[in-house]
Amino acid sequence: MTDSATFLRDLATVLATAAVTTVVCQRLRIPVVVGYILAGILVGPASPVLIVTDAEGIRTLSELGVILLMYSIGMEFSLRRLARLLPFVGPAAAVEIALMLVLGFVVGQGLGWPVRDSLFAGAMVAISSTMIVAKAFEDHRPPRRLEDLVLGILVMEDLVVMLLLVLLSTEASGARLSSHDVVATVGRLLGFLALILVGGMLLVPRAMRLVVSLRRNETTLVAAVGLAFLFAYLAHAAGFSVALGAFLAGALVRESGRAHQVLELLEPVRHVFAAIFFVAVGMLVSLPEAFRAWPAVLAFVAVVVIGKIVGVTLGGFLSGFGVRTSIQAGMTLAQIGEFSFVIAGIGLTSGAVSAGLYPVAVTVSVITILLVPLLMRLADPLSATIDRRLPKPVQTFVTLYESWVELLRRQSRSGTAWRDIRRPVGWMVLDASVVTGVFLATTGFRAAVLGVLASLGLGATPSVAVLAAGSLLLALPFAVGLVTSARRVALRLGERAMPHTAGGVDQAHAPRGTLTAVVQIVLVVLFGLPFLVITQPFMSAWPGAAIIGGLLVLLTISFWRSARNLDSHARAGAELIVDVLARQGRDKDEHDLERVQEMLPGMGTIVAFHVEASCQSVGQSLGELNLRGLTGVTVVALIRGVQRLVFPKATEVLQEGDVLALTGSHEAIAAADRLLLGIEHAIPSGESLAS
Repeated sequence: MTDSATFLRDLATVLATAAVTTVVCQRLRIPVVVGYILAGILVGPASPVLIVTDAEGIRTLSELGVILLMYSIGMEFSLRRLARLLPFVGPAAAVEIALMLVLGFVVGQGLGWPVRDSLFAGAMVAISSTMIVAKAFEDHRPPRRLEDLVLGILVMEDLVVMLLLVLLSTEASGARLSSHDVVATVGRLLGFLALILVGGMLLVPRAMRLVVSLRRNETTLVAAVGLAFLFAYLAHAAGFSVALGAFLAGALVRESGRAHQVLELLEPVRHVFAAIFFVAVGMLVSLPEAFRAWPAVLAFVAVVVIGKIVGVTLGGFLSGFGVRTSIQAGMTLAQIGEFSFVIAGIGLTSGAVSAGLYPVAVTVSVITILLVPLLMRLADPLSATIDRRLPKPVQTFVTLYESWVELLRRQSRSGTAWRDIRRPVGWMVLDASVVTGVFLATTGFRAAVLGVLASLGLGATPSVAVLAAGSLLLALPFAVGLVTSARRVALRLGERAMPHTAGGVDQAHAPRGTLTAVVQIVLVVLFGLPFLVITQPFMSAWPGAAIIGGLLVLLTISFWRSARNLDSHARAGAELIVDVLARQGRDKDEHDLERVQEMLPGMGTIVAFHVEASCQSVGQSLGELNLRGLTGVTVVALIRGVQRLVFPKATEVLQEGDVLALTGSHEAIAAADRLLLGIEHAIPSGESLAS
């Protein structure tokens, strides 16, 4: 049989099997992605009878699916929106990526793997699958805030993976990696992005408007697909991912204002190639090798699921996305995919890692992909459970923190907040770089220094002690400077969000103190995790982790004290709100709480909600409504005739005529208002952070 006939037979087998398995999955109400992967297992090497012989040809076609899907995502995610979003999503992505790099390396070392295998394992678990997320969002359209957070993190991961691939390729080749290589790689990536975006903005929108104006569907489709593959090739030629090039092409087409017409024409073609991609993933599964490596598979599945949920949730919440949205994002990103295969493949083909790493990567990817639909369904129950089990002071903090971040965001758009913290942030970067350099230098010159100390008559143990003490003495001033600068940044941001009140009692003291403590924790995490990522391949991670962990413990104790003060402050404020609402009710005036809000800085946006007979929330308890878990809003007071309740219990059932005092961010208040009215069963998406 000729090569072309073999390829045609294999393609027909793949699509026919995928069609059958997806029909079965649809009948069983299982995501179609599961059917595609099952089809790949049935026709691939894991099958008793090898049906598909030209697996490489199928994988080549699957690459087209990646390109077309990323092209479509780009058309739904404008460049202007992305540019405004990245400052908010960047910290969340940094926390998640750095945490996964550290966890992957530590687990690899715990399994007894060599350092190189552990390095590749850390990179392997750090990158989620854009294809899986895109397919999940295609089946169930997410709220705008969730889409912003997830896609923003994915874009950041794609940029980071470009750097990781270059660094790991250098490591796999056995060449010594220098700082010059890192700087050159970053510079090349930034230069490529600048060239593509600037040149593309001048040409692509005009060209697409011209093509669409011809009103010929076939011409529009051919031009659009050709543009996607052109940019994918340019990215590949520059040494970057085809997915990145396709995404940028889609974003440029979006700027033409004709993305809707292109997407309608592209959708059927995209579905076919996306199906081939997931079948190709299933074909990579080797069940015998997966069974032999089951301890490593289970360990890394746990790392991916738990680590990504924790990392994304923590980073998303600290970036101001709220508990529910952050947990949903963590559940959505709790998988690995195509880039993990590429990373493991680089190590395998170069001989830098053991042969067992690749089947572990593939098996972990398939298992986590299959878990994603279940995890996404569990996001809301999990967020509600977490909210109920939080200590009361932390619940109060969670409600108000989002409104504080909202204040800082408004000021960041004007640039005033950045001007206040620019200098201390610069000192933090310098101090962190010096501390990292001292630890790396200690490792690099360890043998030489110990040799000199031994020649002076010192024994092995005293020599190691002298080396450690000298390193600590060198790093200590800069570490102290780092902590001092972090506190300075935190104080300035706290003052910017909640200025001191002129004269009298400082009503913003409690919320400002809590915000200051949290900002310090954020900065320790943002600078501490990259420090561990950089130093762990060269030295034991435990000393650095112990130092950072100890600092976090101290800051957490400070945060807990501040949170308790904040809770007392909020309760005192709630008493004042109750008095105002009751007095206004007697006077038949409108419930205007602006003056109260001015008297209680840091209490978020405070509004009064009247429960009327038409509200769907009548007859439901606050616990059943789950306002805080679903919207991020807290009910600080409830007025019912002469009855006044401060922070009413979850068992309180709403009745017609009740007046609720709600506090939270503007967006959370809007979502709670709609939920209480019963306008929509689902929580509205709200405005994008980038809008």
